[in-house]
Amino acid sequence: MGCQPRRGAGAGPDAEGLTGPAGDHLPTSSGARRWRAAARIDQDDDLAATQYQHAVDQLAASGWRGYEISNWARPGHESRHNLAYWERRSYEAVGPGAHAFDGVTRRWNAARLDGYVAALMPASGAPPSLPPGGEETLDAATAAAETVVLGLRTDGGLPLTARDELPLAAAFDWALDAGLLTIADDRIVLTTRGRLLSNELFSRLV
Repeated sequence: MGCQPRRGAGAGPDAEGLTGPAGDHLPTSSGARRWRAAARIDQDDDLAATQYQHAVDQLAASGWRGYEISNWARPGHESRHNLAYWERRSYEAVGPGAHAFDGVTRRWNAARLDGYVAALMPASGAPPSLPPGGEETLDAATAAAETVVLGLRTDGGLPLTARDELPLAAAFDWALDAGLLTIADDRIVLTTRGRLLSNELFSRLV
């Protein structure tokens, strides 16, 4: 299974706290770090934004729906796997580095295969146990922030009533004025510009 955002809705896993023998990610190799450093020099945010807008236009013209920030599909063919994350539905962790979520608690398996296999198939013949990993229980504020951020990732957005909830009102008003959000059919949804600048909005909402 994939990795659901945590530790601040919309944020990726904490590279310091979750990488290593008990973490859900293995350390990045030195070769990969060098490649990323070299590739970063040639990155062009303006070009990427232009290409994204072109993709939006071309895919829409061909009948593809951008049902989520980074995913398109023809109507009725949206990924149920992806939507399970954005709609905060329950899922189970199967495999090294996999995550599970029951609506309240998020847990993850450590990324190392040897530890995973050793827990499920102990060489000593002992009964199997849960693989190494960790878990966190989400408080009400974190769960609410996740609901807002993950909902905005989709083209279904949020109900219009979310605009009136404090302390979200100021961020929503700012985003509407900046053209990052629009209101359609009593739903608050990201515009294409809003999708490109969504991290700025999400940081104001959490």
